[in-house]
Amino acid sequence: MTDTTNQRPANTPAGDDAATLPTTYAPADVEGELYERWVERGYFTADAASDKPPFTIVIPPPNVTGSLHLGHAFEHTLIDALVRRKRMQGFEALWQPGMDHAGIATQNVVERELAKEGKSRHDLGREEFVERVWKWKAESGGQISGQMRRLGDGVDWSRERFTMDEGLSQAVQTIFKKLFDDELIYRAERIINWCPRCLTAISDIEVEYQDDDGELVSIRYGEGEDSIVVATTRAETMLGDTAVAVHPDDERYRHLVGTEIELPLTGRRIPIVADEHVDPEFGTGAVKVTPAHDPNDFEIGQRHGLPNIAVMDEHAVITVHGPFLGLDRLEARSAIVAALRADGRIVAEKRPYVHSVGHCSRCKTTIEPRLSMQWWVKVGPLAQAAGDAVRDGRVKIHPQEMEKRYFDWVDNLHDWCISRQLWWGHRIPVWYGPNGEIVCVGPDEQPPAGEGWHQDTDVLDTWFSSGLWPFSTLGWPEQTESLAKFYPNSVLVTGYDILFFWVARMMMFGLYAMDGTPPFHTIALHGMVRDQNGKKMSKSFGNVVNPLDWMDKYGSDALRFTLARGANPGVDVPIGEDWVQAARNFANKIWNATRFALMNGATVEGPLPAPEELTAADRWILSRLNSTVAEVDALYDDYQFSKLSEALYHFAWDEVFDWYVELSKTTLAKGGPQADAARRVLGEVLDITLRLLHPIVPFVTETLWTTLTGAESLVIADWPQDSGFRDGGAEAEIATLQRVVTEVRRFRTDQGLKPGQRVPARLDLDGTVLAVHEDAIRSLLRLTVPEEGFAATASLPVAGATVALDLSGTIDVAAERKRLAKDLAAAEKEKAQTAGKLGNEAFLAKAPDDVVAKIRTRQEAAEADIARITAQLAALPQG
Repeated sequence: MTDTTNQRPANTPAGDDAATLPTTYAPADVEGELYERWVERGYFTADAASDKPPFTIVIPPPNVTGSLHLGHAFEHTLIDALVRRKRMQGFEALWQPGMDHAGIATQNVVERELAKEGKSRHDLGREEFVERVWKWKAESGGQISGQMRRLGDGVDWSRERFTMDEGLSQAVQTIFKKLFDDELIYRAERIINWCPRCLTAISDIEVEYQDDDGELVSIRYGEGEDSIVVATTRAETMLGDTAVAVHPDDERYRHLVGTEIELPLTGRRIPIVADEHVDPEFGTGAVKVTPAHDPNDFEIGQRHGLPNIAVMDEHAVITVHGPFLGLDRLEARSAIVAALRADGRIVAEKRPYVHSVGHCSRCKTTIEPRLSMQWWVKVGPLAQAAGDAVRDGRVKIHPQEMEKRYFDWVDNLHDWCISRQLWWGHRIPVWYGPNGEIVCVGPDEQPPAGEGWHQDTDVLDTWFSSGLWPFSTLGWPEQTESLAKFYPNSVLVTGYDILFFWVARMMMFGLYAMDGTPPFHTIALHGMVRDQNGKKMSKSFGNVVNPLDWMDKYGSDALRFTLARGANPGVDVPIGEDWVQAARNFANKIWNATRFALMNGATVEGPLPAPEELTAADRWILSRLNSTVAEVDALYDDYQFSKLSEALYHFAWDEVFDWYVELSKTTLAKGGPQADAARRVLGEVLDITLRLLHPIVPFVTETLWTTLTGAESLVIADWPQDSGFRDGGAEAEIATLQRVVTEVRRFRTDQGLKPGQRVPARLDLDGTVLAVHEDAIRSLLRLTVPEEGFAATASLPVAGATVALDLSGTIDVAAERKRLAKDLAAAEKEKAQTAGKLGNEAFLAKAPDDVVAKIRTRQEAAEADIARITAQLAALPQG
């Protein structure tokens, strides 16, 4: 016989019986205690000295200010499932935990606390403020760590890191120095995205664009025939205009190129320049050029040597002397338009004018493009390497269709502004001397001392330090045992929404710091969690869900299974409470079925009996078990969490619990050797099924499996393997039995019989594979043996067998005939109505195709109902 044991250890000790299990599953009674036991026993601790093959995943570090939301729970469920399975497969599995210092968010939190005291950070000074932030972190930060334990995250807590701990700070300083020395970091005055609320620069990908109601104002510059009309949505920036640009081939303005024109309200004269950036088909074909307040204008200004005139300070308040000095940008906009209108300069005004406007992703304030001296990473060679690593197959992106988005980003990446005007974060390790000296200091170097030397006041973008996460957490720049063992990471599991924020940066820094070795082999991208209607979760929509509430109500396993079941690669995940409730029902089903098996002597002791000693039902379920193991393995390897969850759900609920457990009841009731074999098969099937389910629903499976097997823990148990055992004959035989049972059940339902109502029946099974299953069929269908006087009122031929039933006395025939006649009349009316429309040529000529298709579907459904109801009427007893 082909081995059916899935290579489980022989002579596994028997577990306790069902008496040790409560009659109902109460997640709150077991989850916390189980998790602490797993941690205390070191199951999640990874050993760098182990000779096992490594499997490494880093946690996308949550913000120190954050708490667990559904997005975290979703992502952590997927990662935990992968890690738990690999651990069971014999890998030295490391799930690296840690938190991000979240520069802007954390500073904002502490500044709000200070504001309640009537203070600002400037009242404390930089050093005292930073100490205050560290104190806040110690007292209030990192709530999410405890919430991760609630969810069951199997992370190695002994390795927990923080992006500003001593080791990671050394890594940041090391790579900054290396990039600086390689001339990949530089300081320059460029246009940046400025947040007037957070008072710092932010990167392009931290800007959220949305359609806002604004205004489009057309303004006449100059006088008479030589005047030019320009249009703008930001009239306040005209105070900083230093040119008007037209396309060099635009005949309308060619005679004006090289001349000057007066800028309204200022008295300044500005040149008219020709630049190919201008689209002659857009608007008037002329654009105002404000190099200090627009990125495209800045590039035009660089090409033409135009001066940069800043007209706003860091609070977006006008700084130009004159009537608008001290006005906020929006106040100035209205005042300037009014002044232009009074001067006869307004040609047209459009309100509202809907256009895309950038907002700070943190505080939602409208971004102000601003000329500023900042530090930048020259990303060209780094981005090239990051793109090549995917193109040449060293790194796989899953799903593959996401590669295009990745290439679109890295192939068109602009230099990265890495300096932030904050106090909380990694301070830029550059010192300035009294004579213009600039010195970059490495982690093992002393900063220059003496009068006039001072350190740069800016800190690094938070994404700079998190870009080092896959290797800095393992000890880099030191060549540690952990770095050698666990780098590169096996897979990165993260959302497609931070493919650019985080993933591209890790790729660039990993390849650069680790001599061309990418930080991970595979990037597995998932979607975003949405509400049950597919709508983005937002406080403003009132549809945000606290996952802790659902875990309290239904258990962590129920939430985990719901999330995994919805996780198709790269696709958003809708979720509603009723789905979590259904997953809780699944956990209860697992519990109740296992309790039943234990109460009836299910065991894992000893080898499985030979196939010839097993019933067809036994051989069927073992064949299906091995097929399921193979299917689940293939789906895990393809990151198809939804499909593998569905496969496990239907195998466990439909095949094991609804069919095999029910079929085994007949065998167990008879006793004897076949009953003993069924107990062993039942134990085997539950053992393997619980192992397969464990990575997704760890708590309920751990409780049941340790009771069933008496073994230490599922966390360290072996992952099942497909033994290759298949029995096509048994699968066909049980499929025939299922067909008969399903057809008769449908007939019973159609006749209005209650599920538990017993009906006398004669079974003609001679010459079919079903003959040996008569007892099981009768048990499943609640069919009693016919007594004297039995008279069949209905006969059902199915799969070569015949099931004759006597329904007399079981239903009110007259009432049932009346009900069916009413349903038949309704179905015939529906058929007539649809036939009338489909027979109307005029209607068919005008109606849309989808409308006609729906009517055809309705007609087909009506015809099917007529056939079904007619058959039901014919099957009713006469009289």
